[in-house]
Formats: sequence, structure tokens, C-alpha cells
Amino acid sequence: MFKKILVANRGESAVRVLRACREMEIPGVAIYSDPDRSNLHVRYADEAYRVGPAPARDSYLRMDTILEIAKKCGADAIHPGYGFLSENPEFARLCATSGVVFIGPSPEAIRSMGDKVEARKLMEAAGVSVVPGVTSELDDEAAIKEIKRIGLPVMVKAAAGGGGKGMRLVTEESQIASALRGARSEAQSAFGNPAIYIERALQRARHIEVQVLGDKHGNLIHVGERDCSIQRRHQKVIEECPAPGLSDDLRKRIHAEGVKAAKAVDYEGAGTVEFLLDQSGEFYFLEMNTRIQVEHAITERTTGIDLVKAQIRIAAGEPLWIKQEDVVLRGVALECRIYAEDPFNNFMPSPGVITVFREPGGAGVRLDSGVYDGFKVPMEYDPMVAKLIAHGGNREEAIERCTRALREFTIKGIRTSIPFHLRVMKNPTFIKGDVDTTFIEREFLSKGLSEERTHDEVALVTACVAAFRRDQAKALELASGRNGGEDSPWKIAGRQAALRRI
Repeated sequence: MFKKILVANRGESAVRVLRACREMEIPGVAIYSDPDRSNLHVRYADEAYRVGPAPARDSYLRMDTILEIAKKCGADAIHPGYGFLSENPEFARLCATSGVVFIGPSPEAIRSMGDKVEARKLMEAAGVSVVPGVTSELDDEAAIKEIKRIGLPVMVKAAAGGGGKGMRLVTEESQIASALRGARSEAQSAFGNPAIYIERALQRARHIEVQVLGDKHGNLIHVGERDCSIQRRHQKVIEECPAPGLSDDLRKRIHAEGVKAAKAVDYEGAGTVEFLLDQSGEFYFLEMNTRIQVEHAITERTTGIDLVKAQIRIAAGEPLWIKQEDVVLRGVALECRIYAEDPFNNFMPSPGVITVFREPGGAGVRLDSGVYDGFKVPMEYDPMVAKLIAHGGNREEAIERCTRALREFTIKGIRTSIPFHLRVMKNPTFIKGDVDTTFIEREFLSKGLSEERTHDEVALVTACVAAFRRDQAKALELASGRNGGEDSPWKIAGRQAALRRI
């Protein structure tokens, strides 16, 4: 086993890995940028080292600096968490040449699945169904021809993309030029590669992903599936495990395809194979994330398997200690990604200082977070401040517990997406399990999203209005000489001034 693990990430992602290290009694090392100096992951780690200034390109993406820190502190392994360098094949290669174990798959597997065009070719060769489209990189002229050949609607996607970046939906010919231009620009900015490819856009599709685990000895299993259909701008908002409404046969077929896809690249570690499921029941390979997923916690909750510990053990060379028949999902788990965003102002970012952070608790509730009272949410990084996981014996109980936990969850000082998640939990379409990737647009954005006042706020406003009217009546009585001098004009004026300040 490893002597010391450096976690090349920040916030909740780093805290999650450091907790696994602590349980395994492996010293954990944190890195931090200047604004993250007092973050929870820094406080939680056994050691912490500055990695650079605020911009990620000068800190959390500095491969040379991170490897220097690993050498300095004596870490013999690096866990990348999710995001930043977690799917960078060059970083995995540099770790190997530096004598440090990269806790993740091989550089070859990361490279193959990171290039979406190459991944499509690999999957087609392995017999895994892919979304109809073009597997070669295209210039604009060729892209326009292929779009017309495939037929609208189509998705223009970054070849080196992921996480919803570099993607454009084209539903009309007039959108083609701007979609190509926008996708290339965003792909260049996010991935340093403007290459794009074309896929048919599946309407009202569900986003189903299969969790896999593979070791260095040729063993590879699936660990169930998740439904990640509730998205906004291709970013996941709520996830569920297992996916609701799948027949046993369909579930087994998706699991088998996930394992087949991972075996095609001799996958090692924890990974996720993502599929799009259309309304006819056909499903197609979308991409593979060669890292631990943000939503891994709901799989952990339903299977009892600690996926981060599994990553560490596999990287250390241990064979899988569980067989496929040992994987049993119990109950249903939901995850709400709590963002520092204002859902009633077009989900605009809401950075600032968290003045109150009161966590929910109770049966079936787990909270993964890296923030606390007094924490300053920065503009430079992802706006997610917490992940709320609720587990129940069935879907109904999971929704009930999630609703109760969201109501208990108090964050003050910034705006968050908690009120929006509560709306989803009460939505009849969601309760029925009738979700797809257009759910938020159909059920909320197309109808308008206005803020609801809480009972406490309504009661306060009502009390203020009643008090104001009472004092107004007394002032009129005094002016007419009917109150017998009970209140002086000074007293009435003082009350009215106090009310105006409320």
C-alpha cells in the first residue's frame, strides 16, 4: 500500500479523497491556490502546500509544480479527484516517468476515451452501439455537408470535450454557422483543441451511465447504473441510482455494454460509461469518463462499495475483492448538486461569504462538502458548494428524505440552488420518474421560474403591515383628538420611523 497520497484537487473533491486516505491510515497531502489557503481540504490534510495563484492554469493545472511538491513531501501516489488533471493523459504519463503512481487508468486509456472521435471508433470496433454521426474530425465545409446528410437536429461536439463544454444543438439551418463557430471557440478555450465532430441529436433522451471497476489483473465488473438526465446546459443537477423505470432486460443489456466498452480499452480503476437512451428503448454510447464521478456517492450508498478506496487499492496492485454476483443494489439514492447560483435570476453565479452553513442530518442523509461558516465562495472555480445525498428503501422514501433534508439545509450569505431542488422534489413529472435531458427546460424554464416566499417571510411582512396600519390609525385619532392623549406625536413619529427601517 502507499506511504503517502497527494490529492491534486481542491474543495469537496479533495476532502472526499482525504477522508478515504484517513480511513485507510494513509497520510494525505493537500495542495492549494492562494484563495484556497484556509479551505477545508487544507485544514483536513496531514500536510498542505501552496501550488500557485488563483487561476487554475497557474495552480491546479501546473503539472510540473504538483510533481515537485509530491517529490518534496515524499508522496508515492497522486489522486487527481475529479476535474482539473483527472483526465489528462500527459499528467498520468508524467507521474509514471517520475516514479509516482497515478491513481487512475493508464495514459493510453485516458487518451483513447478523452478523444471523442477516437472513442467512437473504438466502440464501433468493439461492437458497442454509438449515436449515428461522423467519426472523423471535420472542417466547417465538411461539417455543413454532413449535417445536411444526417439531417437535423444534430449535436456539434468538441472532439476533445467533456462536461458539456464545446457542445451546440442545431435544430435549424440558420443555426449551423454560429454553432460551428461557438463550439470551436469554446473547445479551444476549454481543451486547447478546436476540433469538432457531428452526432444526431436524440430528442427527449435519458442520460444513463454505468459505473465500472477494473483491476490490473484483467478483472472488470459493473457496479450498477445511474440516471443523470436532469441537466441544465449539459451540466448534471440531480442524479439517481438505480435509474427509474428500466426493465430488468434493458438494465442488464446496458450493464453488459458498459463492461464491453471498458474492456475495449483494458480499463483499470473506477470509470463511468455513459449512454443516451431514446424513447424507443434503444441506447447508444455517449462517452467514457476515465475518473471517479461527482455523483459516485449515490452508487456507494446503494451498493455499500467505497469507490475511492477501490481506486486506491486497484492502483496499489490489489485484485478486485468482489465478484459481479456480489454487487447488489439496495434501495434508491438521490443526489442534489447544490450550486452557489441564483435559480430565480437565470442561475447567475452567487459568489460571496457564507455566513451560516447548517447541515441537514438524520436517517439516510449524507452531505459531501468543502465549505463552512465564513467560507468565501470564489469566482475562479466551479460553483458547486455541496452534494446532498438521500437514501431510502424505495424511490418514494428517497424523495421524502431528500425533501426533508433540503428543508433542513441552511446556507446564508449567498444564493444557492436549494429552492430549485425543492421545486423538483415536488414536481409531479419527477415524482413519476418521467425524466429526460429536457426536463428542466420543459418543466421549469419554459414556464418561468419565480421565487416563492416562505411562510416565515409572509408572516413577517403581514405583521409589519398590521403594525403600520395600527399606528396610522392611532395617529389619526390623535390628530382628531379622539384618543385622549394616550400617545404623544413624538411617540407616533418614532414608531413610524422604526417601521420604515424594517
